Amino acid sequence: MTNGPVIGPETNLPLPRFVSLKASESNVRRGPSLSHRIDWVFQRREMPLRVVAEYGHWRRVLDRDDQGGWVHYTMLSGIRTVIVEDQVTLYKRPDLESFEVAEVHSGVIARLGECELDWCKVNAGGYRGWVEKSHLWGVTAEELRD
Repeated sequence: MTNGPVIGPETNLPLPRFVSLKASESNVRRGPSLSHRIDWVFQRREMPLRVVAEYGHWRRVLDRDDQGGWVHYTMLSGIRTVIVEDQVTLYKRPDLESFEVAEVHSGVIARLGECELDWCKVNAGGYRGWVEKSHLWGVTAEELRD
């Protein structure tokens, strides 16, 4: 039994990890090849996805509802985004007492910036601010970013 992170056999990057959808449409296949049937199509550019497996040029991805399948790697981007899970307030600093920058609705996709233990800085709809990490999907609870 290993104690370290699982490393993807194709990329040498950790599994699972978060990526985003590069295209506005991407086929989601039952298996890792063009011969596998298309189960559905992701239709939301910049949607965060969790990569859970790799095979050749294919990545098995899951969305926030744990639905997914195999997507060609060219449809994915390393740019990090998150989905706001609840209506939230963006704050100027990672502090509930700081200035309120904006309200962001549930389901909005935001660009992910730095993250502290309990807070992340995001850019959503032209507004930048800090939001409590527990209201975001696309970042792990223990993840720190600068």
